[in-house]
Amino acid sequence: MNLADGPARLARLEHEFGDPFEPGNPLGFAPVLAADEAGTPFGPGEDTLAEFGLNAEFVPSRLGGRLDRLDDLVQIMRAIYRRDPCMGLGYGASSFIAGVNIWAAGTPEQQQSAADLLRSGQRIAVAYHELAHGNDMAGTECRADCQAGRITLNGRKEVVTNLQRSEAFVLFARTSAQPGPRSHSPLLISKGSLDPRRFRYLPRFATMGMRGVQLGGIEFRDCPAPESALLGQLGHGMEIALRSFQITRTTLVSMFCGILDTGLRTAIRHTTRRRLYGGPVIAMPHVRSVIAGAYADLLAADCFASVATRALHLLPAQTPVYAQAVKFFTSKILIDAMNDLSHVLGAHFYIRDGEAAIFAKLLRDIQPAGFGHAARAACQVSLLSQLPLLARRGWAEPAAVPDELFAIRPALPELSLADLAISAAGREGLSGALAAGLAASPAGTLHEDVAQHAGYFAAEHRLLTAQCRDLGIDSLGIMADPRSYDLVTRYVRVLVASACFETWRRTSSTGDGASDPAAFIADQRWLAAVLHRLRAAARNRPASLPPELADFLVHEAADRLDRRQGLGLAAPVCL
Repeated sequence: MNLADGPARLARLEHEFGDPFEPGNPLGFAPVLAADEAGTPFGPGEDTLAEFGLNAEFVPSRLGGRLDRLDDLVQIMRAIYRRDPCMGLGYGASSFIAGVNIWAAGTPEQQQSAADLLRSGQRIAVAYHELAHGNDMAGTECRADCQAGRITLNGRKEVVTNLQRSEAFVLFARTSAQPGPRSHSPLLISKGSLDPRRFRYLPRFATMGMRGVQLGGIEFRDCPAPESALLGQLGHGMEIALRSFQITRTTLVSMFCGILDTGLRTAIRHTTRRRLYGGPVIAMPHVRSVIAGAYADLLAADCFASVATRALHLLPAQTPVYAQAVKFFTSKILIDAMNDLSHVLGAHFYIRDGEAAIFAKLLRDIQPAGFGHAARAACQVSLLSQLPLLARRGWAEPAAVPDELFAIRPALPELSLADLAISAAGREGLSGALAAGLAASPAGTLHEDVAQHAGYFAAEHRLLTAQCRDLGIDSLGIMADPRSYDLVTRYVRVLVASACFETWRRTSSTGDGASDPAAFIADQRWLAAVLHRLRAAARNRPASLPPELADFLVHEAADRLDRRQGLGLAAPVCL
């Protein structure tokens, strides 16, 4: 295997796991469901990931790992989430979240130590949250008192993934009693360095979904920690977290697209084989409409998240906006699409055995996409506060964005965490790209529906620019009028529409329409379907697609299942 080739690594992982629908597959859905019923991690799957060396995907190549491209990482993790989201989070993603903080702020010695630990197959947990404060990280009370060359820990952290299964953890702690942005710091702590008499694990939390993920807590009582545990400068924890969150919020929710991929596969397989009223269920227009709508939503989520992931490499100064928008939009559209698909499964959705049984597990497991790591509401508040400056700067004079932002797998510059900004300072070019692309499209080349929908969102961008320019302080923040929050929802839809339109336009303009998946992306029908759904949501209209678009998407999805391809825009190998 060429370790430098992300698609080759993905193909190998798919091959090792095999077809999850195959009844005799020891890594298939049947044993995954058995582990879920028991509330335990899926051991055979984790063993396979260990043999594959998944942790190396989280370690930058300069430190001996394989992390060069975040889009490659997302595709590999989607293959895992597609089979068992508990493996995706419980084996891998929690170590990735912790690692990003270390790569962002650690000393060379801390980074190499963490890299060696991960590459050896061990885990690093990350302890951000406290139940009393939720997403209000500035309210964190767990203390790390740093005095006279010593660090003493007091307090507790809750709902931490893999805390007892990890060999080390990143702790976000209060290091100053004073309020303000310099009151917290992250620490990288090896468990072996702690006095076991000075801390205790809290009982595991029972959860509705992600039953195979061990969520626990820890409580410290005057527990000494090495002075070398401090990550970055004392008091710079909020800045480190804000930079790290841009990567994790963008990529983690994108990984959840794998769940909807399997949800669609399950619905298509079930409705194709089940016969009612003299024919297959999938022949019913309403069923086809629901499946097609969910597929259009997957394409929208995939396209937007992929563009934002590439922006981390290409436009790091603008990702404080895109990361929040991806979390806010993608998590909801994925959850809503899974809920829609549950209706076409009917009573089989509730049956806990048989081929469709995996669907109920996935529907439970996808819920944390909306609140895990950071809640949608927190991202919405953050975006709202940025709207006036965006309207006066980035929207009024939109900067051009590179073609590579919309390509399937372009050459990307090395990811630089140092270039990630705390604030976008009102600069953002994606939303304005739609109007520029619409103006650049030759007359007569756009499908009538595409032209109308794109025109609507270009006009919406102009209207938002006028409405948000002079928003007062009373219209921003957590106490703002609900109508102010509607501005965020409208703006994010413009971002999604622009990402999808420009992905289609810049792919079709290259002339590479003969290769798969470029041929699909160059077809305006998927774009028409996505824009139709976005516009219907914006106007509170029925989101059902026209029959010709529904038939196109259902046929495409069924054909990809037959060809063992993924359902996303990149259409990777998929077993």
